[in-house]
Amino acid sequence: MGLFTILFTAALVSNFVLSQFLGICPFLGVSKKVETAAGMGGAVIFVITIASLITSTLYNLLLLPNHLEYLNTIVFILVIAALVQFVEMFMKKSMPALYKSLGVYLPLITTNCAVLGVALLSVQNNDNILEATIRGIGASVGFFLAIVLMAGIREKLENCNIPSAMKGTPIVLITAGLMAIAFCGFGGVSF
Repeated sequence: MGLFTILFTAALVSNFVLSQFLGICPFLGVSKKVETAAGMGGAVIFVITIASLITSTLYNLLLLPNHLEYLNTIVFILVIAALVQFVEMFMKKSMPALYKSLGVYLPLITTNCAVLGVALLSVQNNDNILEATIRGIGASVGFFLAIVLMAGIREKLENCNIPSAMKGTPIVLITAGLMAIAFCGFGGVSF
C-alpha cells in the first residue's frame, strides 16, 4: 500500500472517530467550540504522530527482534502517557487559556483509545516505521478534521430552532451519525 493511500485511508475512509468509533469521549466532550476543538485536535495530532513513530520504532527494533511482542500494549501505553504529560506541561506553560478550557479532556488523551488503536493497528498491519508514522499522521488529521467539523456544526446549531426533545445530546448524536455516513462516501474513492 502506498504512503498516500495509507494517509488518505487513515484520515478519511477509516476515520477513527466516525467509522471505527474510537476517541468518542473527547470528540463529543470538547466539540462545543471550534477553538477548543482545534486545540484538542492539535494536541492529538502531536501525540498520535509522535506515539506512532516511537511505538513503531520500539516494536520493530526492540520488541520484535527479542520476541517480546506480548509487551507491546504495556509499552505503547507508557509511551502515550509520557507524551501526554509532555503536552500537558507544554500547554500549561505556553497556552494556559486553552489548557484550562480543555480541562479533564487533555489528560484523557492518555486513555483515548484512538491513540492506542493507531499504534496497535500499525502492528497488526505489519507497518514499517515510516508507514506507521504516516498512518499516525493520517489518523490524527482525521480526528482533527472530525472534531473541528463537529464543533463548527454545534456552534451553528446553537442558533437553530431545534425541538426541545432534540436539544443537547440527541442532536449531537444525530449529527455525528450523519457525519459518519458522509465520511463513508470516501470509501468509494480509488487511486
